[in-house]
Amino acid sequence: MQKFVTHSENETMALAEALCKKIRGGSIVLFSGEMGAGKTAFVRGALRAYDNKSFVSSPTFALVNDYGGEPHIYHFDMYRVRNSDDLYSTGFYDYMGENSILFIEWSENIRADIEDAFGCDIISIDIQKTDNENERIFAVSGGPFA
Repeated sequence: MQKFVTHSENETMALAEALCKKIRGGSIVLFSGEMGAGKTAFVRGALRAYDNKSFVSSPTFALVNDYGGEPHIYHFDMYRVRNSDDLYSTGFYDYMGENSILFIEWSENIRADIEDAFGCDIISIDIQKTDNENERIFAVSGGPFA
């Protein structure tokens, strides 16, 4: 596990851009962290690593945002998904491909199902807020960060 600290949204995006230069198609990135921790900001920075100019917003109500690109980026919000049946009904299993990267917010709700279903690189990013309003601690593990 590797740990990183950021002090602003811009630093979070820069960290994401740097880390995602090591993440390739066929990977799943599982986020955990409370609301407002910086999960969506991380995805904004991640897209910069792939030179993807898409507008990034939280997929809370859509469940998934498709940003296209090379690799093909999908951004999921699993806040309302509670079990494997819910996950299956979203069509989730159809999104994974050799040239896809799935960024998944609220992964703690479906983590075991994803780990059981895929043999690909699974990267975990746990984001913790601190007493400093803008500071975040990122614990990154799996894939190229093992």
